[in-house]
Amino acid sequence: MYRTLLVLGMAACLTGCLQPKYSRPALPVPPAWPENQTTAPQAAVSSTPQAADVKWREFFTDKRLQSVIEVALANNRDLRMAALNVEKVQELYRIQRAQQFPNVSASVNADDYRFSKTTKIAGFSVPNAVTVEQYNANLGVASWELDLFGRVRSLKQQALEQYLATEQARSAAQISLVAAVANAYLALGADRENLRLAQATFDDQEASYELIHRSRDAGIASDLDLREAQTQVEAARVDIARYAGQVAVDENALNLLLGTPVAGDLQPSELGSDQALKDVLPGMSSAVLLRRPDILSAEHQLKAAYANIGAARAAFFPQITLTGGGGFMTSHLADLFTGDSKTWTFAPQVVMPIFDAGTRRANFRVAKVDRDLAVAEYDKAIQSAFREVSDSLALRTRLMEQQDAQQALVNALDETYRLSDARYKAGIDSYLSVLVAQRSLYGAQQALVSVRMTRMSNLVTLYKVLGGGA
Repeated sequence: MYRTLLVLGMAACLTGCLQPKYSRPALPVPPAWPENQTTAPQAAVSSTPQAADVKWREFFTDKRLQSVIEVALANNRDLRMAALNVEKVQELYRIQRAQQFPNVSASVNADDYRFSKTTKIAGFSVPNAVTVEQYNANLGVASWELDLFGRVRSLKQQALEQYLATEQARSAAQISLVAAVANAYLALGADRENLRLAQATFDDQEASYELIHRSRDAGIASDLDLREAQTQVEAARVDIARYAGQVAVDENALNLLLGTPVAGDLQPSELGSDQALKDVLPGMSSAVLLRRPDILSAEHQLKAAYANIGAARAAFFPQITLTGGGGFMTSHLADLFTGDSKTWTFAPQVVMPIFDAGTRRANFRVAKVDRDLAVAEYDKAIQSAFREVSDSLALRTRLMEQQDAQQALVNALDETYRLSDARYKAGIDSYLSVLVAQRSLYGAQQALVSVRMTRMSNLVTLYKVLGGGA
């Protein structure tokens, strides 16, 4: 008894020593974000919830965009494959977990044996032809490994970590899908706004062209004024065709992400206001990156590599399996479950590794290399995430300044165009000044749509790279 307890205690000690203890690697990036990348005061940073705590419904406040994202989450094929992969790995974990428990099975069989007169049993001839009946009922345990050294437990832990990594990968796929749908939706709205702007410019220029045409016929305007007005009309016509084609391309891209055509009442008619997106801040510490699903997935893969080292180490120790069973056997069916018909078997087996030409040692070294690779992948994921957040933060402030400046430019050019048109109609200036002012205003309006689109896309990207969208 004491010897058995001693053996079990030594085995438990060895089990704890076989699998290396996991410790999270130090952050391979600076502990804080680069300076001057956020203009928010520290009080606002500390009071604003982290992106990982902001659900996508809270970040995207536009009802139509919310409905579009819901359709994508329900129909997107990439996200569906990610979810199915999670189910597959979950079942693989259950299979590995089941290896910890005995495999118990029951069997019932009946055999009839016919012996002729010429048959000899144990060297004696059978005097007459006889029929022998035999009935068996058994409950058995087939090859249950007594996991004294933690091999099965390590493999179970590895399967669990791989399942958790796959679950986090599905969350990362969802975040990427939500951001992609939002950006495609914004691109469609921006191009439709540009199309509407081009159409409005075309209508204005066509009206001016007709007015100048009549003035030329009356001898007031010159042919040069008429041709200059015509160039503006044709330029606007070119933009209408260009943006109409881009709108069709944007619709196709959005349809692909959704896995189904977008309903007409859900499509944006314009870019809209950036107030439809909730502002998020990264906090003061770069440790917020550890909440990103892709980094959590890499960490679970690292833990799985640690568990695999434990399984590889356990392979150097004896493998103990138990096989046994009990049941009933009799030649008369009525006596099958009586006391005299009981049977039992017990067959323990110990397999001691002696010589395998270095296979176990090579497997152990491979497991350690896999662990080092997982550490490198983990560090790389954090470094990539740090750069993504830093880039988004660097653009965030500059885009706000650029949008304000571009809006001021549009306002100034709009006033310039109004004054130039008034001076032309008063006969003070030629139509060329109106043409130049109108071209500048139209270009500034297009640039304003572009910078607004870029800023809103930057907000979506910042929300994504900070781990929001689940």
